[in-house]
Amino acid sequence: MTTQTAQPKTRVAALISGSGTNMASLIAAGQAADAPYEIVVVISNIADVAGLDKARAAGVETLTVEHKPFGKDREAHERAIDGLLIERKVEVIALAGYMRLLTPWLVQKWAGKMLNIHPSLLPLYPGLNTHARAIEAGDAEAGCTVHVVTEGVDEGPVLGQARVPILSGDTPDTLAERVKTAEHTLYPQTLAAFVTR
Repeated sequence: MTTQTAQPKTRVAALISGSGTNMASLIAAGQAADAPYEIVVVISNIADVAGLDKARAAGVETLTVEHKPFGKDREAHERAIDGLLIERKVEVIALAGYMRLLTPWLVQKWAGKMLNIHPSLLPLYPGLNTHARAIEAGDAEAGCTVHVVTEGVDEGPVLGQARVPILSGDTPDTLAERVKTAEHTLYPQTLAAFVTR
């Protein structure tokens, strides 16, 4: 009788800039015994954000590479992050509320290995203020999209979407809360499917 050896989990880094709620859902799902990935490191471009505390509480290594010391040299900042990713044998990057525009250098370096979650049903409403724009347009539903990161803002191939109805009386804040709940389910599921495809 042969015993099946478990596949090693895909090593994923989460990049954050703030509270890290999506990151926390990715960490929790990745810590399940049968999960195909694990978050091995969380990197923030801003020191002392709440997301770093959440990651530490979950037993995940945290690092901060502040962007301010690099001035306008965004690529140098990304090269510093990239060096840390390589040291930790990271295989996939999950952007989880990382509020920096990426340079072509990093996008090309991690082409096909970097995911992002965006709070709209792409290709609708790339960029910012997605919930206000959906409400103003009179849309019946909003939602979120996990996509592969490419050089265009929020333009990469769509991997998964979750739809959330827009209710009468919704404000951008109330809609954002319901979309965020959907994000916390969609992102771990889509990441798991992506690393096992």
